[in-house]
Amino acid sequence: MGLKLKNVLPMFVFLLLASTAKAQSAALDVTSAKYGGKPDSDITQALEKAWTDACASTAPSKIVVPKGTFKFVGTTFKGPCKAAIEFQLQGTLQAPADGSQLPKDDTWIGFDHVDGLTLSGGGTFDGQGALSWKNNDCNKNRQCKSKHINLRFHFLTNSKILDVTSKDSKNFHVNLQKCEKVEINGFTVSAPKESMNTDGIHIGRSTGIDIIDTTIGTGDDCISIGDGTKDLTVTNVTCGPGHGIAIGSLGRYPEEEPVSGINIKKCTLTNTTNGVRIKTWPASPKDGTASDIHFEDITMVNVGNPILIDQEYCPWNECKKGVPSKVKISNVSFKNIKGTCTDPVAVKLAYV
Repeated sequence: MGLKLKNVLPMFVFLLLASTAKAQSAALDVTSAKYGGKPDSDITQALEKAWTDACASTAPSKIVVPKGTFKFVGTTFKGPCKAAIEFQLQGTLQAPADGSQLPKDDTWIGFDHVDGLTLSGGGTFDGQGALSWKNNDCNKNRQCKSKHINLRFHFLTNSKILDVTSKDSKNFHVNLQKCEKVEINGFTVSAPKESMNTDGIHIGRSTGIDIIDTTIGTGDDCISIGDGTKDLTVTNVTCGPGHGIAIGSLGRYPEEEPVSGINIKKCTLTNTTNGVRIKTWPASPKDGTASDIHFEDITMVNVGNPILIDQEYCPWNECKKGVPSKVKISNVSFKNIKGTCTDPVAVKLAYV
């Protein structure tokens, strides 16, 4: 009996080690012979194949786009997947500059119904949006066709976006909708102030979002917070150029959900058109609420409208001015807001 145990034990250890090694999936490099991606060429199919393999894996996996510049027509990477996935972008993905070949919807790169995604690697998502900004007439034509968002996260849970850059998006840089427990850390948004409708990070109907140590320069709101957002924390964000950090606009549509638990702290805004603001539409079709909103330790440098609560927000004259907003704003605090402003009025409360 002793001899049998002596022979079986090493075999058991070997099998255990082999099982552990198997659980650690190898990196799926899109430039490998299996996927065939090459720099300066379109790697859409290579990335889609790598995602299919990663999503089917029962062990955590990593997709790698190495250093270099790669063309990417765009797609939405869909789950649910069987295990966590790290999407490591070390190089640059470029969208078609003229918008040709892009997906039919308004999303260049999307992640949909994924649990445990990590987007990392220090790389850049380059939307090449300059031509789109020049042709964007949405400020006067409300029937204009929506441009493509660089990164859309839909039904993302328990996930992280770390140390990557969104550059020159044609539309919003990041749009999070119906997400839960997502951390955005060390993220960069880079676009000039003339880029129209390019909100840095937009959040809607999401819970437990943390935005940390992030730098945003763009042509619209650095961070915009839409209806249904709950338990959002924004810490150590640098904003500028841009339109500041905004709650809303709220109260335009009848199906909107309450906003609550918003904490914006230790941020710096430089040369922005607004500072921190809450904006709601007059003549709201339905009662709404925005509550427990706190701004603390915010530094303003040459900022217009540093503190603004605007319940008469009505761009392009698309609402009934003079009719009160039905969005109730409560339990809002501004603490230790300091710096310089370009507007003679530092604090403005506008309501009917």
